[in-house]
Amino acid sequence: MDGKTYNSEEEFLKDYDPSKFDRLAVTTDILIFSISEEYEDNYRKLSNKHFSVLLVKRDNYPYKDKWCLPGGFIKVDEDIEDAPIRILKNETGISDIYLEQLYTYGGVDRDPRMRVISTSYMALIDKNRLRDKLKDNASWFNITKEEDKNNIYVTLDNGTDILKYTIKKTLKEKTTDRYKFTIEENTSLAFDHPLVITSGMERLKNKASYTDVVFNMMPKYFTLGELQQVYEIIRGKKLLDPAFRRIIKDKVEKTDKVKTGGGHRPSVLFTYKEK
Repeated sequence: MDGKTYNSEEEFLKDYDPSKFDRLAVTTDILIFSISEEYEDNYRKLSNKHFSVLLVKRDNYPYKDKWCLPGGFIKVDEDIEDAPIRILKNETGISDIYLEQLYTYGGVDRDPRMRVISTSYMALIDKNRLRDKLKDNASWFNITKEEDKNNIYVTLDNGTDILKYTIKKTLKEKTTDRYKFTIEENTSLAFDHPLVITSGMERLKNKASYTDVVFNMMPKYFTLGELQQVYEIIRGKKLLDPAFRRIIKDKVEKTDKVKTGGGHRPSVLFTYKEK
């Protein structure tokens, strides 16, 4: 058909043979992040917070018994925006959360079954406010990330299983500080999901600088210390108080409420300033 000229659409469709084209499958992967508290034994310290990601354990081949992101095939008659909502509910039990499209992944060998293109979706939530009960095959993994000039080292821990992977980063654009990520080492996660998780963390880090995404997982009332911890976890570095105040000065408002108890001095509570 290539190079042939047609005089009408009807003539083209009559000659059209779909079997001449390679076929591929389309899937979606869902990346759910949360930040949760771990209370300190020392009541004078601010409770630690952990950055976590939701994974599911596969019950079939390929990668049977490996952990992966919730995901699955998009139906032929299904809107691409509806698929992650359906799949997330079926695989984890979670529903009614806002999902934002992240990236599309299309590595030739990302799935051993066939050529698969995947559109990923991401959400940042407060898992402590979820009303849905997680299914038995789903689990939250705390994320620990270390980084040097060339690599990102990630450890995922749910208290029973510890998963590790290494991502190599190559500078693509010096002017925008954008990197290309490739999997350097991975024996724990299925498919190319280390790439999806790492890309999601980088996207969140950037979005925290220019959007209000952080407040998706904050309680209605919070101290500035608690909010600063969340920003530091997402951005992967400590923030000086003046820099933090500049970031949040138009995003929060002071209330007449205070946080007391636990041996702490009373702290003024703030709330998100609705636009």
